Amino acid sequence: MLPQAFKKQLAPVLQEGFVLKRAVFQKCLELYPMKEWNALSQKVNRLNRFNKKNDEFIRRFNAGVKPVDIDASGRILISKDLHAFAGTKKEIVVNAAINVLEIWDKDLYEKAIDEAALDFAELAEEVMGDQNEEPDGIS
Repeated sequence: MLPQAFKKQLAPVLQEGFVLKRAVFQKCLELYPMKEWNALSQKVNRLNRFNKKNDEFIRRFNAGVKPVDIDASGRILISKDLHAFAGTKKEIVVNAAINVLEIWDKDLYEKAIDEAALDFAELAEEVMGDQNEEPDGIS
């Protein structure tokens, strides 16, 4: 079940549906609003399938992709194969990650956050440190 705050924010896209898939870099699931999924799919579809690495990437990227709807109570049906991939058990964390929601097993999420905290300052400097100040004053 999605938290009420997320359900409220997703209200404009609830009718379009969602895509649930395995994450690429983490042991979690990603829930894409259909509009976001279609935009990402267009990028992936531009890859040349006659390149072996591209073909393998496309196959693995789309492994376990499931179209899903959120019911009136804010619930999502997650298939057994996706539960197994993410290692979800009793407690689940839903994390907003810009244009996608991540669905984690609570213990795995906390472990990932704890491990990332060790080098987050370095990562933040590397990823965001070279950014010039934007017109809105955020740098």
